[in-house]
Amino acid sequence: REAQALFIAVGTPSAKEGHADIGGVEAVAREIAPHLLPHAMVIVKSTVPVGTTFKVKRWIEEQREREGASPLAFYAASNPEFLREGTAVKDFMEPERVVAGISVFGEHACTDAGDGEEQALERERAKQVLRRIYSFLTEEKLIFMDVLSSEMTKYATNAMLATRISFMNEVASICERVGADVEKVRIGMGSDSRIGNKFLMPGCGYGGSCFPKDIRALDMFASETGYRPLLIQAVEAVNRQQKELLHKKLGEHLGSLAGKKIAVWGLSFKPGTSDVREAPSHVLIASLLEDGASVAAHDPQAVEETKKVFGETRDGLVYFDDPYEALTGADALAICTEWSEYRNPDFERMRGRLKNALVVDGRNLYDPQELCALGFVYDSVGRPRPQKA
Repeated sequence: REAQALFIAVGTPSAKEGHADIGGVEAVAREIAPHLLPHAMVIVKSTVPVGTTFKVKRWIEEQREREGASPLAFYAASNPEFLREGTAVKDFMEPERVVAGISVFGEHACTDAGDGEEQALERERAKQVLRRIYSFLTEEKLIFMDVLSSEMTKYATNAMLATRISFMNEVASICERVGADVEKVRIGMGSDSRIGNKFLMPGCGYGGSCFPKDIRALDMFASETGYRPLLIQAVEAVNRQQKELLHKKLGEHLGSLAGKKIAVWGLSFKPGTSDVREAPSHVLIASLLEDGASVAAHDPQAVEETKKVFGETRDGLVYFDDPYEALTGADALAICTEWSEYRNPDFERMRGRLKNALVVDGRNLYDPQELCALGFVYDSVGRPRPQKA
């Protein structure tokens, strides 16, 4: 009741057909409406479709009127988060930038243009609230803009990062067919200062709580404006296809997968987190179980979260505390997550545990020639398969 600033930071999961579900945002807005102080600031931190911050203002105004509360001058702001799972606290304290879009009382438009003197003064007061909140940052890191541009910045950023991943996976698929090595291509590309080396790692697809749902939401609200976002749709299509890559490679090596035992290293969508939302490993496991294969799974953090998806006990799916134990008698090892403990394993121990020395690597962790020399059949993403001498 005495807060000068209130952050709305609830989830916005994918709803039917890919829309972002902003029901939680609305519920919070209506709940806090009767309790706001004059000139309080309501800050939308959740990832929301463009225009939602103005909806938050209207929901608050409607709810106050519904409950018989007097009209109230308050501020609203879009302040999207750009935190990475596993490094969120560091990213908050040492961000590359903080984006904020400001809306003042009575404003339901997208632009700063045409502000009256009083509204311009209110906007400056609103900015001062955010400057105090982020006073631990240098001033140039706090970027102010209009609300709609702020909301769009979040989606555009995630879409660009997802696009780089899907583009590199597309390049990897071409490399495999023409005999090029995508890792060498990646280094050559990344050395160009116009491109850089971030988010150019090929693999078995992206997952997590942000990229998949945000790409789908961007596609949906762009399409609703009458514009068909072809590139955004292609990014999602490539990623869906890439998540099927390891299953396809296992079939190429082993033929029918019925009755086969496949060890899977890595269940989380990326290392450093237990998050399994949209994880490539789950697409692989589901396909293997459907084929009649059994799965021996290991992950340093994500086993309990995976059990919530597949059930505490599932026929054909067994979890192991030791990654090497999962290999015992397996027809192949599939690597889905680049955990550090998988990067430098005891290859001799691996070779002794596996029934067939087949490694299908969705994260390109190992040197193909080294694995071949050790007696493995090693199949990675976008690199030529080495042949035994």
